[in-house]
Amino acid sequence: METLTLTGLLNDVAGKFPTRRAISVSGKFDLSHHRLHHLIELAAARISAAGVNPGDVVALTFPNTIEFVITFLAVIRARATAAPLNMAYTAEEFEFYLSDSESKLLITSIDGNKAAETAALKLNIRHATASLSSPDSYLSLSLTHLDSVTPNLTKSLINDPSDVALFLHTSGTTSRPKGVPLTQFNLLSSVNNIKSVYRLTESDSTVIVLPLFHVHGLMCGLLSSLGAGAAVTLPSAGRFSASSFWSDMKMYLATWYTAVPTIHQIILDRHHTKPESEYPALRFIRSCSASLAPTILTRLEESFGAPVLEAYAMTEATHLMCSNPLPEDGPHKAGSVGRPVGLEMGILDENGVIQGPGCKGEVCIRGPNVTKGYKNNPEANKSAFQFGWFHTGDVGYFDEDGYLHLVGRIKELINRGGEKISPIEVDAVLLSHPEIAQAVAFGVPDDKYGEEINCAVIPREGTKMDEEEVISFCKKNLAVFKVPKKVFIADFLPKTASGKIQRRIVSEHFLAQISTAKVPKFGA
Repeated sequence: METLTLTGLLNDVAGKFPTRRAISVSGKFDLSHHRLHHLIELAAARISAAGVNPGDVVALTFPNTIEFVITFLAVIRARATAAPLNMAYTAEEFEFYLSDSESKLLITSIDGNKAAETAALKLNIRHATASLSSPDSYLSLSLTHLDSVTPNLTKSLINDPSDVALFLHTSGTTSRPKGVPLTQFNLLSSVNNIKSVYRLTESDSTVIVLPLFHVHGLMCGLLSSLGAGAAVTLPSAGRFSASSFWSDMKMYLATWYTAVPTIHQIILDRHHTKPESEYPALRFIRSCSASLAPTILTRLEESFGAPVLEAYAMTEATHLMCSNPLPEDGPHKAGSVGRPVGLEMGILDENGVIQGPGCKGEVCIRGPNVTKGYKNNPEANKSAFQFGWFHTGDVGYFDEDGYLHLVGRIKELINRGGEKISPIEVDAVLLSHPEIAQAVAFGVPDDKYGEEINCAVIPREGTKMDEEEVISFCKKNLAVFKVPKKVFIADFLPKTASGKIQRRIVSEHFLAQISTAKVPKFGA
């Protein structure tokens, strides 16, 4: 059965590539696949011996550190469920997530997390810390002092494909966050899909730039690399830094990286202001978690000499659903998120009828990487799994080549007097302006049309831009009904911890400023 689990795959990798580098902490130390496996086995034994039972939820809140990687993999090896959480949550937010997941234990770095600990104490949840002092030591867990515990204890722990290994929450952009349980088999299926479409092997290497509490960084950056026998590097600061990114990429011979559009834009801006003398030879660059404007894709390819492959993913699918292929496997299309990978995908109308090429409808999926349902949420499950498909809430269509094109979220489409406007389309036009660094379009209430379109833009460093110039540019490149009625020139746009710009939050911010007749720049 372990061959159908992620932990079984990682066990096989440790045996097949024992001496190859698995993970590095930049400038500090490296761990081989065999050494990482040994550390995980011992930590899993200690977690189990400390009274964590199969099925128990263990909440983890860490920076992107080696301690997180070992602890996460040890928890799921012990047949418990790992629930990674954003370190930046408030005590009230931690209380919600810990309670909703029914966590039995909270593990943090040795430095702790006051907000998380306050919430855990209130909920009577145990707290422990994890630390690794050197690559030659073992993970120190304050849970137990059973020094005699050995990895042999894990031999009695047989991981099952149905074990719930990962528990995440949806972003909650339109409603209360929903809990998503993902099994060992879900994780394995997604890892295999990612490995397959990008042809990841033991020769690959990447630098982690995304938070590992988010499904994108965790599944694609970390677990798929480890599952291929490849190597990952964690930034020494435990988080992405534009100033050290390329030095890490060169030092550790990176062959690819994955990021959200916001980070790609930061990397491009860094290249524009402080270019490197040379860049590593990359097989590909991957973009996911939000729409990447075609103009940004082109700039990335021209700047770094690698194909940029846009992908489509979500938590409920254990990340990957679609991707543009590598050049040897087919063309990649700017503006498309590619072809389905490892699952069945259909474009359905409101009656559940599958639509043909060129016809828009809701993107729906089913397959081995898709969750069986939200935790304790029968109402959400009823609407999400209609007609035997999981409904993503996204609107899109397939072209004649089977590539998916997304139009937008069902709830984000702007209905201006009966005309349905995709904010993604407006974003793309705005970002094609050479002096706009970031942009987001959004709908606002309007007495005449029901909804009107507004946007916020961040000019490139060293440039000046006003509302009139942006509107004039839009009039040349968009149908008149798609031109934003109002433009906000901003210094900063609010993003989620994973780097997504939430249109609803941006809209609410500017509406609030308008209502007080005071519209300062973000960050002012």
